[in-house]
Amino acid sequence: MDPRHPSYLNLLLFLHVIVFFPSLTSCTCSNKCGSIDVRYPFGTGYGCGSPHFYPSVTCTPGGNDDDNSAGDSDHDDKEQLVLGTHTGRYPITSISYSASTLTIAPPLMSTCSSMHPSAPNIGLDWSAPFQLDSSVFVLLACPAPTSSLASHGNLICDAASGPRLCGALLECPAVASLGLPLFAPTNTCCVYSPASLGPKGDLDLQGLGCAAYASVASLGPTPMDPSTWDYGVALKYGEAEIEVDGLAEACAACERSDGVCGYEPPKNYFVCVCKSGVNSSTDCYGQNEDLKDFWRSTGNASITGHVMLVWKLMLLLGCWWLVL
Repeated sequence: MDPRHPSYLNLLLFLHVIVFFPSLTSCTCSNKCGSIDVRYPFGTGYGCGSPHFYPSVTCTPGGNDDDNSAGDSDHDDKEQLVLGTHTGRYPITSISYSASTLTIAPPLMSTCSSMHPSAPNIGLDWSAPFQLDSSVFVLLACPAPTSSLASHGNLICDAASGPRLCGALLECPAVASLGLPLFAPTNTCCVYSPASLGPKGDLDLQGLGCAAYASVASLGPTPMDPSTWDYGVALKYGEAEIEVDGLAEACAACERSDGVCGYEPPKNYFVCVCKSGVNSSTDCYGQNEDLKDFWRSTGNASITGHVMLVWKLMLLLGCWWLVL
């Protein structure tokens, strides 16, 4: 076929776009999302981290319109690592990889400085590898007396720590937004610890009849000063496949070479994603610099590992079309 044939020229143009604009056909993984360091088993998107944690954890731009997932207005224009469940999407504020825990900050969770009435239920997906850790839930503006507050027939309020923690939190001026007076009686407050999820995987705040809740991850050095408490819901996560499949060692080698651990669908084989865009089965040593040198003349250091395959395909198809 005449190489000047319009179809042939269109094919060359299409392949040229794929080669020189790889961002249209591929995505990259990052080891950072906003202020959070992202390491295995978490990832910033599809193909990153462990497939068992996607799409539960992902990196999103700020400015979400969902009231139950909207971040702080000061951070709307920044990337944010979020945990998504059937009850909403929650910003992740910290991760401890050594302890296998993370902390989320539900936007409508109350704190000493800001309290929110009519807070929705918060829940976890049974299929996701997360469970409640050591957070202390303080339920506010509940039906009095909270000593009789029960879930599925079981009393839930901690009589030992309840009056102390409730008394401290009810001294915060923000209780006025819940329709409570300053220094309100502690019999409208309940310290739910250890908290448990109901049959639907929810902490059923609405079913308990409480208007708001605070979740305290740590009381800090001054346990009686709620303005210094560390607020958030602490979760434990598990990933048994890391050890079973020997992925811990493979991923550690990948991260030491400045790569990001990921997986290759559809069989989800382990891959090490390099900054150049190359997917390696081991690590990124030599991968990034070699490709940078090769493509330096084009001014594009983010060409993916599919480039050479595309060029070969272009040559083969060109020869085939010329023969026809």
